Amino acid sequence: MTNTPESAFGSSPRRPDHVPWWWQLLDDDGRAISGAERVEFPTRSDAETWLGEVYADLSESGVSAVTLFEGDREVYGPMSLEAT
Repeated sequence: MTNTPESAFGSSPRRPDHVPWWWQLLDDDGRAISGAERVEFPTRSDAETWLGEVYADLSESGVSAVTLFEGDREVYGPMSLEAT
């Protein structure tokens, strides 16, 4: 039986075929906020969980809406961060 070596400490867990999920942050005019750090997630669930945890902070910092992407593919949005 051959054991597959484990990845070295600090190596990226991303597979070459992995496409990250990420949120595009939008201002009041619906334009992408320039200079906003792009945070990537391995799954849609991770991306949506993160948004649920930080949406109030994003809104307070001037983000009006977000759009979810999988790689270059727009999944949904723009979605307002305003309270209803």
